[in-house]
Amino acid sequence: MRSDDDSWDITSSVGLTALGVAAMRASETRRPDALFADPFAEILVTAAGSPVWTRLVRGELGPDEQGVAESYAPLVASIVARTCYFDAYFAAAEAAGIRQFVLVASGLDSRAYRMDWPAGSVVFELDLPAVLDFKAAALTGHEPRADRRAVPVDLRQDWPKALQHNGFDPGAATAWLVEGLLRYLPADAQDRLLDDIVALSAPGSRVGLNTMLEQSASDGERAAHSVHLDLGIDLEQLLYPMEGRAHPVEWFDRRGWSTFAGDPVEVLTGHGRTVTTAEADEIGHHLLMTAIRPGGDSTR
Repeated sequence: MRSDDDSWDITSSVGLTALGVAAMRASETRRPDALFADPFAEILVTAAGSPVWTRLVRGELGPDEQGVAESYAPLVASIVARTCYFDAYFAAAEAAGIRQFVLVASGLDSRAYRMDWPAGSVVFELDLPAVLDFKAAALTGHEPRADRRAVPVDLRQDWPKALQHNGFDPGAATAWLVEGLLRYLPADAQDRLLDDIVALSAPGSRVGLNTMLEQSASDGERAAHSVHLDLGIDLEQLLYPMEGRAHPVEWFDRRGWSTFAGDPVEVLTGHGRTVTTAEADEIGHHLLMTAIRPGGDSTR
């Protein structure tokens, strides 16, 4: 079970979920019809030294393990959809003139390395020291395409102070990314995080985030497969409950931000990807959204 003062590295607890997401991005990258290219994802997964995740990435599961790939297909679809959505989110922020970007709980996100950033872009990555140290070691020899600044900090600490200590300018419009994080926070911690983001957001800033609105019926099946393969992930034990949690769209609406919800199914079909009924049912439990603070020169 989670505790409010727990910790992890990339091969334990919440850190394993970042490893799983990287594995799914690597798997998508290997497809001949891939909707994005993340060449760093497989490097990161391989560096973690997990034989199971590596076999998943390379499509080398044995016959008795194929049920795993099938049970994870809807979840993979949601990861692919949100990756495409947030890649487009950053492109829109760049087009609006934003040059300051913050990845909150960045995990194994490789956008600082794989995306084409405009001149003058600064990308801040916030995460636990052990996670950022792992990424730095795994990507030794690879150069980011922006001014990437790693900010080793626990979000339960004074992360706004740490961010500003590393050169963050609260007077400049910022594009924030809160990907795959909110359900791993207690409800009150979610509110505090969003409050802090709003306090640091100049006019024209925007926030891209996703969250699960409710548990999927297929989560139990995946949990069983995870145990069978010794993946070490049990989402039931890692997620905090929905009770008492603000809906992010409503939360930003009440504060006067403009909000835009994305449809994950439309994201995939818009890229030419066929979505099965099972995948559509899974994706329906996930929220993609962008919130923009009025003012400045930023537009959607």
